Amino acid sequence: MDAELAVIGLGSIGSMALWQASRLTDSVVGFEAATPAHGRSAVGGDTRLFRMIYLGRPDYYPIIERSRGLWAELEAETGQDILTTTGGLSIGTANGSYINSLLEATRVTGAEYRVLSREEMAERYPQHNLRPDDCAVYDPRAGVLRTDRAVSAAVAAAQANGATVLQNTPVDSITETDQGVVVTSGDRTWTFEKVIVASGGWSRRLMPDHLKAVTETHRIVLTWFIAEDGTQFSPENFPAFSRWYEDRSMYGAPAVDGVTVKASVDGPLAGRARATPDPDSVPRELTREEIEKATEIVTEFFPGLIPTIARADAFPDLFTQDRHPLIGWLDQNSSIYCATGFSGKGFKMATGYGHIAAHEALGKQTIEGLDFVRPDRFKTR
Repeated sequence: MDAELAVIGLGSIGSMALWQASRLTDSVVGFEAATPAHGRSAVGGDTRLFRMIYLGRPDYYPIIERSRGLWAELEAETGQDILTTTGGLSIGTANGSYINSLLEATRVTGAEYRVLSREEMAERYPQHNLRPDDCAVYDPRAGVLRTDRAVSAAVAAAQANGATVLQNTPVDSITETDQGVVVTSGDRTWTFEKVIVASGGWSRRLMPDHLKAVTETHRIVLTWFIAEDGTQFSPENFPAFSRWYEDRSMYGAPAVDGVTVKASVDGPLAGRARATPDPDSVPRELTREEIEKATEIVTEFFPGLIPTIARADAFPDLFTQDRHPLIGWLDQNSSIYCATGFSGKGFKMATGYGHIAAHEALGKQTIEGLDFVRPDRFKTR
């Protein structure tokens, strides 16, 4: 054996799995096709939103709770500022389906929140141009994660703990044998007891056919706009936000650079609706429709932003058929563990997912209550 465990892909989830595994064993190797936090991975785009109030199954809430604590541990271990608590605003029609769904989620999970009326919003957060029947659900523990910094910190912490990192080493195949799992890159091979596949949009190349059939690599588009007054949109004054109506939606983050505000279209007209067969060839240029839609929504929502896209980019991520990730063994007899398919919404919980993957792959712990993300859920379909 070359090592006890290999982690394939050191992006959003793989970097955290490597870090967590390095706390459990010094016999772990990470493979990265390029370099950690490289600009073409799903890590790209500077920031991701962290929210405690999550519109999804309540089963995610313990992972979110654990993730918040682990982000703090990563910061303490590396001295990096990764999670900035800004609070979070979810804006929509009072008594509409979006707001009611959020409030139902808080009742189930017990997440802390406060409802802000249109008048309170106008007083506290005048950056938002509100509709007459708007209100917001305020999440005091929400914030923004610095993605590049997080991944680089996790990889550095893993190396400090004794992990080996192989950069610029794309994995061509993984094969289970009687001697272990053989990992091949070019003309080189390694053998490991267990392997975690966490290579995001590139994971399909390493998957069995039944998982290839239920996954697609999608394109995620992000856009930024210049603030007329950067101080109004600073992390101290402008919480992370998500805003949904039937006809339009947008989410974003404050100006962490003091100038540009991330404000990206969500929903069916966002880039994440477009399948991209080759993650290495994701179209980075926005279509005319994407530009017009983002500009139109920003013009309505934010009078303090110049309604011209200052910066835009697109990144690949792996989406599953049911939009829940693939976390667990390929089957009960396999030595290959999946930690992929996060469908554009995994980063906030990346430390929690990394903890689950590392502990389960190394046989230290089996986490209960995760049947809805196990890969074998697709074998019966």
